[in-house]
Amino acid sequence: MEKVREEFVSLFKTHIKREGSKELMAYLEKSDFFVSPASTRYHGAEKGGLVSHSVDAFHRFVKQLELEYGKEWEKKISYESVAIIALLHDVCKIDTYKEDFKNVKDDNGVWQKVPVYVYDEKLPYGHGEKSVYIVSGFMKLTREEAMAINWHMGGFDPRAQAFGGTSLRAAYEQFPIALIFHIADNLAAYFD
Repeated sequence: MEKVREEFVSLFKTHIKREGSKELMAYLEKSDFFVSPASTRYHGAEKGGLVSHSVDAFHRFVKQLELEYGKEWEKKISYESVAIIALLHDVCKIDTYKEDFKNVKDDNGVWQKVPVYVYDEKLPYGHGEKSVYIVSGFMKLTREEAMAINWHMGGFDPRAQAFGGTSLRAAYEQFPIALIFHIADNLAAYFD
C-alpha cells in the first residue's frame, strides 16, 4: 500500500503544478484518501483501494489516449490535465466508507464475524459532481477536466438518464476526452 501511495504522490507532484495543488495534496494527506477502499464490494473494496484505483486509472488513461491519438496525444491534452482527471476523479469517496462487521456463515455452517466496509455518506453531493466540487475548492479546473471528472461514471450515473441522456451525450460529443477517461476508468475498475 505504501508503494502505491508513493507512486500517487510522485505522479501528483510531477504533473500537477496548478495554483492550489499543494493545498489539495495537504487535504488528501489529512483525509482517509490513502487508506480508503474504492467501493464497499466492487473494485478496490479493500484498504488502500481508492489510491490504487486512482493510479491504475492514470495509467489506463495514458494508454487510451495513445490508442486514440497516437504518441502525440499531448497535442490534445496535457499531462497535467491527465493527472488531475485520473488521480482526482474519485475524491468524492473521501470520508464515505467506514469499517464495520457482519456475520457470515463459513464453509462449516458456523457464523463468523467478518470485517466489511459500509457506505456512510457525510457530504451527499453526488458522485462525479462531488469530486468536481471538492477539487474546485482548491484549484481551478478547465471545463474539459470538470466534464471528464463529472461524467466519469457514464451511463452508470443516474443523471445520465435525465432528459433522455442528452447531457451525457452532449458532454461526450463536446469533450471526447471525457469519454476516453470513462473507458479508462472502467478498464482500471474491471481489469486492474
